[in-house]
Formats: sequence, C-alpha cells, structure tokens
Amino acid sequence: MSNDEFRAALARLAAGVVLVTAQEPPLDDDGRGEDVGMTATAFMSVSLEPPLVMVSLRNGSRMDDLLEEQPLWAVSVLAASQRHIAGRFAMKGRISDRLLFEDIPYARGEVAHAPLIGGALATLECRTEQRVVAGDHTLVIGRVLTAELPSPEGDPLTYFKGRYRHLG
Repeated sequence: MSNDEFRAALARLAAGVVLVTAQEPPLDDDGRGEDVGMTATAFMSVSLEPPLVMVSLRNGSRMDDLLEEQPLWAVSVLAASQRHIAGRFAMKGRISDRLLFEDIPYARGEVAHAPLIGGALATLECRTEQRVVAGDHTLVIGRVLTAELPSPEGDPLTYFKGRYRHLG
C-alpha cells in the first residue's frame, strides 16, 4: 500500500473540525506568552469518567512542541460558518499566530488562558494527562476541565475528501 492509497482511503472518513489553542509560557515575568493555534480533524472523545479527549499532533510541529511543555490547552469546535478560521490556521508556512488571531473574536479561557473562539459550537479547556508517540504523530490525551456551549444551535464544520464541507 502506498501513502497516497492510505490517504485516499482515510479521506473518505468525515471528521469534525476543531481549533486547538494554547498560550506559550511568557518570555519574562512581565509579559504574556504568544497565543498559538492549529486546525485539527483528528480529535475525539476518549472517556466520560474521567472526561478525556484526544488530539493527534504531527511530531515536531509547533503545537506538539508547545504541548510538550505547556500542559494547559483549549479546543473550539468550529461551526460551518467558521471555515475561514479553519483554513487560516491550517496554512503551511503561515505568518505569526499573533496576526492570525488579530481579527477573530475570542475569549480567554479562565483555566488554560488560551483563546476560545467566539461563535464556536463548543469550547473545552484541557490539561494533558498523557502523550503517546504513534508513528509520525503524538496523541495528546487531555482531561477536560471546562466545557461550554457558546453557539449550540449552529451546524458543524466537517472535513471530507480533502475539503471543508457543510452537513445537509
């Protein structure tokens, strides 16, 4: 089996789209660290008791490196109307994350202090419980510390066959 065959087969699995965010530790005692965000489709619920979720991160990515040292992070479940946000944070070779967050409405989480995207269907704040290296990715399992439904009535943003899609 080739990598292309494997990718093509798994592209037939529809997935929800989330934005994973975290705040880098500050460089000095007076400042706040930079906010970092990453679009993910490899995200899932793991356990109800205790409440656990998992996200898969490419080894050596900025988010993987950050969550190796920063145990607190957040997830915003994106609505269909937030496709532009998903695309912005999925770009390779992108501009600094500070500029990516510039015109996006968000609130800072009370626990993780990471951005929670305004208009998201759901938001979670998490603390890393376990990291499992799996091939070229790391599975980060997080305990959910807060869960809110800012816009529970919207339609979800999904990803199928290499494109963002709407249900319906």
